[in-house]
Amino acid sequence: MRVKRGLSGHRRHKKYLTAAKGFRGGRSRLYRTAREAVERSLQYAYVGRKLRKRDFRTLWILRINAGARLSGLSYSRFMHGLKLAGIELNRKVLADLAVYKKDDFAKIVDMAKAALGK
Repeated sequence: MRVKRGLSGHRRHKKYLTAAKGFRGGRSRLYRTAREAVERSLQYAYVGRKLRKRDFRTLWILRINAGARLSGLSYSRFMHGLKLAGIELNRKVLADLAVYKKDDFAKIVDMAKAALGK
C-alpha cells in the first residue's frame, strides 16, 4: 500500500502559517514566503534576546552614572568605591535607586566616597 503524506504536509504548512499570523501580505498567506518570514523572525528574536541584556545593562550604567555625578563621582570611581566599601548591589538595583530613591542613592554614593577616601 502506498504512503499518503497529505496530513503531515498539511500540518507542517499549518504550523508555519499559524506562526506567520499578523504578517503582511503573502508573508501570512503563502507557505514558502511565510516559512522564510517565520524563520527570519525567529532569528531576529534570538538575537533580540541577547541584545536586550546588553541594552538594559547600558541603560542601568547610564542611570547610575547620572546619579553618581550629581554627587560628584564618576561611574567608575563610584563602582570602585562600592567594591571597597563591600556593598554588593547589582546595577539594576542601583539604577532603580538612582531614579526612584535619589536620597537613598545619595547615601550609597557617600558610603562609596568614604571608602575611596580611606
